Amino acid sequence: MSVIISPASVAEAPARPLSPLAQHVADGLRREPKTLSSMYFYDDAGSRLFQQIMALPEYYPTRTELAIFREQGAAIVAALGGAGDPADFSLVELGAGDGAKTKVLLRELLAVNPAVTYAPVDISAGAMSGLVQTLSRELPALRVVPVVETYAEALRQLRTRPGRKAVLFLGSNIGNFGPAEQLDFLRQLAEPLGPDDRLLIGFDLRKDPRRIRAAYDDAQGVTAAFNLNLLTRLNRELGADFDLAHWQHYTDYNPLNGAVRSFLVSTRAQHVHLAALNENVEFGPWEAIHTENSYKFSLPQIEALAAQVGLRIAEVFSDAAGDFADVVLAARPVGC
Repeated sequence: MSVIISPASVAEAPARPLSPLAQHVADGLRREPKTLSSMYFYDDAGSRLFQQIMALPEYYPTRTELAIFREQGAAIVAALGGAGDPADFSLVELGAGDGAKTKVLLRELLAVNPAVTYAPVDISAGAMSGLVQTLSRELPALRVVPVVETYAEALRQLRTRPGRKAVLFLGSNIGNFGPAEQLDFLRQLAEPLGPDDRLLIGFDLRKDPRRIRAAYDDAQGVTAAFNLNLLTRLNRELGADFDLAHWQHYTDYNPLNGAVRSFLVSTRAQHVHLAALNENVEFGPWEAIHTENSYKFSLPQIEALAAQVGLRIAEVFSDAAGDFADVVLAARPVGC
């Protein structure tokens, strides 16, 4: 079905500029197929639901990466260069969240480098405030320099950060980007790196397709609630009237390209009014909104991605089952 978005009333068009969320929704629901970004999952309710997802038996990535840090933390810190000159080493984390996994590495770092600086980056001032308070209580000796910025601004600031640095991007968040976006983001990460700097990126590895799909469509329905909460947010913040009784969560996994894709599917023909946009959006029966990608990787694929942006694999830390890999990347020497 073609996309139909019609003004509810031209005379009542909003005079003020649209919020970033409203502009994103306006653009995304005009596309064919309709698309919304997973970055908007994380309001307060969405963040609570994701905490529940991470504890689900089907959802292996969080606990697997945490186990890697607990079992191999000292080796990871050494690979990042954290045990070198204590006066000039910074650990920068993009999308720090609650820092639960990172605190394992920070304890290892403090044991060998008490002067380390931790620079967590998050766009949410509230989340950052909570993290800083937790760290001051649990790791009072740690020097914390929080950065409340977008990734783009944080990457710009990285270019001027003095001394050696290690940049973390954990949780296989790299998989939320499409293939072209993965390369673009890795280029942005690689650009400010000096020869002694390192990246640590979490990659969810390819495995039994049934296990992967179950991780994004759990038996308790928590992931479905997480996806549907996006519509609840639009109802609240944009004055939309999505009727959640006529929407359902659907996810699939393609083992050929490693892509998990999640959707919100309209179970009947319906139109939705969005007051903040002063528009109506028509949905056909079983029409879908694409809400998330989560790509899975092989080690040769990671090596090829790194090479395309001038990086090399320095070390790979994985669990015994080969479900997940935390990969340390470094800049390739000039001429290589």
